[in-house]
Amino acid sequence: MPDGPLFTPLRLEALIADVAGRYAGASRFTRGFVPSKLKRDPATAAILAHAQRVGGLGHVLDLGCGRGQLGLALLLSGGASRITGMDIDAVKVAEAGEAAQGLPARFEQADLSRAALPEVDTALMADVLYQLPDGCQVEVLDRMARAARRRVVMRLFDPDLGWRSNLGMVMERARRAISREGTAVAPMPVPQVVARFEAAGFRCTVVPCWAGTPLPNVLMLAERGGA
Repeated sequence: MPDGPLFTPLRLEALIADVAGRYAGASRFTRGFVPSKLKRDPATAAILAHAQRVGGLGHVLDLGCGRGQLGLALLLSGGASRITGMDIDAVKVAEAGEAAQGLPARFEQADLSRAALPEVDTALMADVLYQLPDGCQVEVLDRMARAARRRVVMRLFDPDLGWRSNLGMVMERARRAISREGTAVAPMPVPQVVARFEAAGFRCTVVPCWAGTPLPNVLMLAERGGA
């Protein structure tokens, strides 16, 4: 459980600069997005700190990896030994692959609602579950549980946090409407997510992960029994 940051602001800033430098050949938007996302998203420091605290996450499967910046940050900080990233967006996957040259990382295009998942040490998913069709979320969780030998790390949208959840729904629907992705958002109640992993033999903890933002984000850490 993350009980305090292990990354000082200067150390995190240097790491972000190292990751951003790998996207020098990407689009102008991506060159701005990558460092901004890593710096402003509370999940960055929380997940990096957790990886350091447990002695590394080993081979990480990053589901919905996007441009791959979090996975590369884990690799460059020693928080992961290998990254396998999967995302439905072919353009983002290509940018991730270019940025990862020379590192033990592989990125591939995949539809997470039905993709087969390789066995890994850690299954990681940040801000993706609630964007998947409601009817496939439970099955995706069960596939993650089968794939993860040691642990699962998820940043989740909690629909039961009052004003935070209401605001988060408005913001997400607006974002999806602007990007023409549709406005369907189906965040699964966090206790239901936890129950799936506990039924599969994991011990789960859930902590806030919204520092400095009004969003209803929480971090779920699931350790396989005996891990």
